[in-house]
Amino acid sequence: MDSVKKSSGQDNLAFDSKFSFLLCVEVQMQEQVNYQLETKADKTNQSSCVAEEDRNKPTYCVTDVPPWYLCIFLAVQHYLTAFGGIITIPLILSEGLCLQHDTLTQSLLINTLFFVSGLCTILQVTFGVRLPILQGGTFALVTPAMAVLSLPEWKCPAWTQNASLVNTSSPDFIEEWQSRMRTLQGSIMVASVLQILVGFSGLIGFLMRFIGPLTIAPTVSLIGLALYDSAGVKAGSHWGISAFTTGLIILFSQYLQLIPIPVPSCSKTKKRKNSKFYIFQTMPILLGIAVSWLFCYLLTIFDVLPSDSTQYGHLARTDVKSNVVSKAPWFTLPYPGKWGIPTVNLAAVVGILAGIICSMAESVGDYHACARLSGAPPPPKHAISRGIGVEGIGSLLAGAFGTGNGTTSFSENVAALGITRVGSRTVILLSGFLMILMGLVGKIGAIFTTIPTPVIGGMFLIMFGIISAAGISNLQFTDMNSSRNIFVFGFSIFSALVIPNWIMKNPGVLETGVKEVDQVLHVLFTTHMFVGGFLGFFLDNTIPGTKRERGLLTWNMGHPEGSSKALASDKVYSLPFGITSCLQSKSWVRYIPFCPQSDHKSEDDIQSRGTEQMTRV
Repeated sequence: MDSVKKSSGQDNLAFDSKFSFLLCVEVQMQEQVNYQLETKADKTNQSSCVAEEDRNKPTYCVTDVPPWYLCIFLAVQHYLTAFGGIITIPLILSEGLCLQHDTLTQSLLINTLFFVSGLCTILQVTFGVRLPILQGGTFALVTPAMAVLSLPEWKCPAWTQNASLVNTSSPDFIEEWQSRMRTLQGSIMVASVLQILVGFSGLIGFLMRFIGPLTIAPTVSLIGLALYDSAGVKAGSHWGISAFTTGLIILFSQYLQLIPIPVPSCSKTKKRKNSKFYIFQTMPILLGIAVSWLFCYLLTIFDVLPSDSTQYGHLARTDVKSNVVSKAPWFTLPYPGKWGIPTVNLAAVVGILAGIICSMAESVGDYHACARLSGAPPPPKHAISRGIGVEGIGSLLAGAFGTGNGTTSFSENVAALGITRVGSRTVILLSGFLMILMGLVGKIGAIFTTIPTPVIGGMFLIMFGIISAAGISNLQFTDMNSSRNIFVFGFSIFSALVIPNWIMKNPGVLETGVKEVDQVLHVLFTTHMFVGGFLGFFLDNTIPGTKRERGLLTWNMGHPEGSSKALASDKVYSLPFGITSCLQSKSWVRYIPFCPQSDHKSEDDIQSRGTEQMTRV
């Protein structure tokens, strides 16, 4: 029995050892299979990432130069993209400058803004951040400018509101609007000095540590929301025409944007073929205005619209401002001091400073977005400092030339880079020269001023709505499931609507006995974006919250660059004409924040060192 038990025990032991061996083999085979599957999955994911990267890669990067005909076409496209925002600013400012019935001067302001925008674009692309980013007027300065012009001493006299009493060539009328313009000019020039100092001193990097999405979101949103009254007044001149214009722009920009128009062309083999042109995606605002303008012209020649200026719908007629085109000169040359010697107002300087701070923070975000869409590496600190400094110079020039506004990066044109996938700065440089040319042709600005008022109102509904939504879109970087963030944004934006409205209705509550202090307080607390931005900034930096919750991690994170396909940083952001190589030989350059530093290694050195290390291993 013992021998039987012993043999059976040995058999069981042998069986257990065989089972364990088979189990180990099976586990090893399973692990090998899993490893092969994981390797295959990694290769699949890697290939899909590469495919996606190739799909999103721009056709022409920053330093590339497309064919000349493509450069011209894309330059015109960028000009048309910026067209709506540039002509809107002088039309809004004309109300506060008492120029509602002086369309010829309005056309000169449009020409001046086009000229300065082109000049600043060339400076920015050549010596600034060196990215393909267009410069133009900024809505961030429109709100404080209108708040300044609403002060009791700057309110337009009643006779300037009556077209029958206005003589645009009389010295009294000219002095009325030019005195207001000179105040805006001087105040913008003084405020722009701060932007120049912040940019070229490198302080912008320090300030951006405290300015996050919860500061920018209410500030930018309130730029559009604060202009609801101007949009309502112009759209209310004929709601039918305004709704028609708005509907056309929505139709072209949203529903028909991916529908191409066949354009006949010839190939190298001299065979006719049809090319696809996405006209609705390229110029929806211009098309919407043109079609609605033509509709108003037909209603005018058939006398459907009333000819009596006191009746509803008269401003929709196309012959209301028809004489301005014939009066406008063919050639006009903007120059500094055209409206007289600029003057300075403390309240205006403080109010415009708030707008400039908002503009700087928004431009930094535009630089990173532009670099990502144009296939460039993230902008280094010296390029960002130079870009903000050049924008300050641009605002200084805009004030000196008498636009009543400053300059900033155009977010609309940054978005156009993603659509066209052409990130060449040569195209934007050509756009700058085109805008200068348009600014010199007086008839161009005059034609824009003859657009019927309700058509402009319909365009305002679209543009101001987009500005408001663009501000709110900054919240995507934050955790909006956080009750903290919901409170900060909600309280900031609602208070910024309530407080200025109440102060406008009760202007006497801010009287301190000192005129200058009263003006400063009135301008600040009636500027919606200042109230909202200040509350957002204060609450976001004092209420406890993590950086991830506040959106600062994503906000300040540069986009990743592919090691094999990204351009070298020095090729994109170095100064032109050999300036960088000359400066890098000087020892004092490392103390200047806006100069490219020479402490980085070249790609060849890095690759050779990596090869040496791999060989040693």
